[in-house]
Amino acid sequence: MITVTAAVIEREGRVLIARRRCGDRFGGVWEFPGGKLEPDETPEDGLRREIDEELGLLIAVGPRLGTFPFVSADWSIELIAFRAAWTGGTMVLREHDDARWVKPSEMEGFTFAEPDRPIVRLLSEEASNGRK
Repeated sequence: MITVTAAVIEREGRVLIARRRCGDRFGGVWEFPGGKLEPDETPEDGLRREIDEELGLLIAVGPRLGTFPFVSADWSIELIAFRAAWTGGTMVLREHDDARWVKPSEMEGFTFAEPDRPIVRLLSEEASNGRK
């Protein structure tokens, strides 16, 4: 099983989502940006590196939202999601063809990669229970 990370980058009540380029695994669908860890890398360090590499952004990694295993016929991952805040950098889409800041209540209108769907449900539940 591969360990990957995802950032729920929050700003002004919205969350950053990004659409994978067509031709990639999960191409054309939305995700919370992140990626797989390098050997001997902590999840927090790996997430900061991946967000810089993919989007050119600097982030402060916050609390862990949860760990979400995903298994398919040809792939299995352990997805570790963290809340994060954008602290610097200018967004450059290197792995994605679109990125948007959306309210958690709007996420159901986007097609997310299957591993990210539990995070969407969690954020939607939080929004419906009054958390911004």
